[in-house]
Amino acid sequence: MELGQAVVLFFAAMIAGALNSVAGGGSFISFPALVATRVPEKIAIGTNTTALWIGAMSSVGAYRKELAAQRKQMILFSIPSIIGSIVGTQILLITPDVTLRLMLPFLLLFATLLFTFSPRITAYFRQRAANAPQNKPQRNLIGLALILTAQFFVAAYGGFFGAGIGIMMLAVLGLYGMENIHTMNAVKTVQASIINGISALILIAAGQVLLAQGILMTIAAIIGGYGGAHYAQKINPKHVRRFVIVVGFTLTALFFYRTFFQAAA
Repeated sequence: MELGQAVVLFFAAMIAGALNSVAGGGSFISFPALVATRVPEKIAIGTNTTALWIGAMSSVGAYRKELAAQRKQMILFSIPSIIGSIVGTQILLITPDVTLRLMLPFLLLFATLLFTFSPRITAYFRQRAANAPQNKPQRNLIGLALILTAQFFVAAYGGFFGAGIGIMMLAVLGLYGMENIHTMNAVKTVQASIINGISALILIAAGQVLLAQGILMTIAAIIGGYGGAHYAQKINPKHVRRFVIVVGFTLTALFFYRTFFQAAA
């Protein structure tokens, strides 16, 4: 890793950590930075997942109070999260590099659209939960099976690529019947840590993570996360969201150009 590449990755991961602590969307910065420094796409996914997972683990402790009352739900959702993450990561490992390169622009577009419309998605499912009979979680066996199946597919997507899984999980938790946003964020944060953590361990064992870049980006993400949390109250999250959306669509367009037009030129 050259000095210039190290500087780019450090500041990209620091910005990503700060964005994740304020509004989310940090992968729109850190993942393209890895690709820009000539890291192969599959290894870039593994390195990015590992770095941001470790950087985000520090936020789990902030939800101790909410998690104490959700132990049964945590166990319930952890089962499909673990299985889905393993399945998604294994699919990533067997996906040919050429196929993955063709898929990446569409994955980035999907993640960008998900981030763009996340307030409406979250509001819809929170409203749906609030209108459920007596505001209680749906506990019939068929409904529960469908919800846990949905969590499995979210985890599989998380193990394969990962950007946007927090938004998808908020939708699943809304379907389950949760309506307290702090409780939902607590469960979402832990489940995302489980999904990304398992994926990271598998990818490290498979040699799909660059340790030097990963360690550097982890340190930067932690610094950015603490800084972002400190200044979060001074920054309007709407402005941060708009910045992430612009970056997301810009990078998506660049990846489409790089994959389908530049290669054909």
